[in-house]
Amino acid sequence: MDEVTSQHWGLLPSGPDMWTAALWSPQARAVSVVVDGTPTPLTRGTDGTFRGTVMAPAAAAYVFDVDGTRIPDPAARQQSGDVHAPSLLTIPPQSTNTWTGRDWRDNVISEIHIGTFTKAGTFAAAAEKLPDLADLGINTVEVMPIAQFAGNRGWGYDGVLPYAVHPAYGTPDDFAAFVAAAHGLGMSVILDVVYNHFGPEGAYLHSISPDFFDASRTTPWGPAIDFTQKPVRAFFIQNAIMWVRDFGVDGLRLDAVHQIQDPSTPEFLAELSTQLRALNLPRPLHLIAEDERNLPHHRDAGITDTQWNDDYHHSLHCLLTGENEGYYAPFAADPIRDLATALTEGHVDQGQPRSGQDAGAKPRGAPSGHLPPQAFVNANQTHDQIGNRALGERLIALSSPEAMQVAHAMLLTSPFVPMLFQGEEIGARTPFPFFCDFTGDLADAVRKGRLSEFSAFSGFDGALPDPLDPRTFHGARPYDAPPPDAADWRDLTARLLTWRRAVVLPLLHSGLILARAQIIGPKALRVTWQFNTGLLNSTIQLGQPVPTGNWPAAQTQLSLGSPQDDFAFHTWIEQT
Repeated sequence: MDEVTSQHWGLLPSGPDMWTAALWSPQARAVSVVVDGTPTPLTRGTDGTFRGTVMAPAAAAYVFDVDGTRIPDPAARQQSGDVHAPSLLTIPPQSTNTWTGRDWRDNVISEIHIGTFTKAGTFAAAAEKLPDLADLGINTVEVMPIAQFAGNRGWGYDGVLPYAVHPAYGTPDDFAAFVAAAHGLGMSVILDVVYNHFGPEGAYLHSISPDFFDASRTTPWGPAIDFTQKPVRAFFIQNAIMWVRDFGVDGLRLDAVHQIQDPSTPEFLAELSTQLRALNLPRPLHLIAEDERNLPHHRDAGITDTQWNDDYHHSLHCLLTGENEGYYAPFAADPIRDLATALTEGHVDQGQPRSGQDAGAKPRGAPSGHLPPQAFVNANQTHDQIGNRALGERLIALSSPEAMQVAHAMLLTSPFVPMLFQGEEIGARTPFPFFCDFTGDLADAVRKGRLSEFSAFSGFDGALPDPLDPRTFHGARPYDAPPPDAADWRDLTARLLTWRRAVVLPLLHSGLILARAQIIGPKALRVTWQFNTGLLNSTIQLGQPVPTGNWPAAQTQLSLGSPQDDFAFHTWIEQT
């Protein structure tokens, strides 16, 4: 079945000033496309999709009329204004880049938020900033969601128009140019997409296509999506294809896939992966999952390539801060042991009972030690782990620069795929609190919800940045006022990534045989990864000195500090 006959959503160009139109609305009696006041009725198909042909020039404004209610196109490629405004007839970008990508094992990621990555907060400004990252050896950017959401300011996870680029950042062509600029610097682009829910304002699918949602289930962010419906699956699969094919992105980070529940065969994620990989791209395609379940089956089956490993973060966070509330509780009991597990087996929660879990909570996860290192994306901090705190503090503000330098070295020299959060490469102290741009009752509800969320935590005094205040957004830019030691951090980042390229990657490409860790103190451990061509060893001191014998001299080695320091790091190679 070709793309036109299988089309369920939106308006796609099919000739000069000609567009094929489709909208799945099984409850509707009549649907038309209205361009400049002129309606074009669509014909209902047996599957509840209304289809037809519309004649109009590119850039013309249009809406769908569904039984007398006029709405923007849920699959609009571009809006004439906010999420409630008419949509614009838009010819998709045509990616012609000859970029061939890179092996996933070689990636070093920086997670960025377009709105705060630069002062201008645009794709064009972000493209101009990319050389600063590339010069350090960061070769991949993971872009937080850019699909259009209500207002101008937000994290992007409240998107309601998944096909439309958020206009505060620029146009579709601007994003295509950003991707091309990254590729020109030898950098990959991963795009964060949200296929598990819609935001609270501007999601018209609830009214025109209620069957889009599963009435028996909700998510923490609103109604659950019914992935058993073929047109629903098509809505998101075609969206993913658009980003990869039309814009040239190298992969997708799939937000909270544990909220994507689908009993179909094949399940939605499997079909998504199959169709994306069938595009026969000239570059590797990378699919990254965020999945709280800690289950390896999608990676085992090649449905996804890798997964965010929050267990690594939680272990390190508890070790450096002593925090023990909320989801940190199970990791606070023995954080050095948990960190040792994360560095050797990936996930810490592998289906075993854990102290500190909520009463009645089921064990989480399944064994993961058989997975290769590249099946895990490790991070010392992410937008989630910073921004979901009341004040949005980075880990460096909760520990010390010395501690974070060791954590930085551990992250960038271990064999897992490392990810930094924007500004981390220069030791930024800038907070990244939650911010949004709602109005009226919704704005008040957000304020009250944030206060309620943190009221149960000890030490919370009610102080909370107003997420609706533009100053909260503007204060989250990490590069406006670099810290005094930014140059030292840049040098450290470059040094560590030079080591990674020269020493770690050749070992990693030879294949990991086994990994083992020795706990040498409450806040220190020694890790060995055995590869086919040699041993990679690290001694990690995160709050205590160690006996000198844990720092053996080697021909190929890298060190921060000394064995006598509380915070120090030593890594070396043994050839086999």
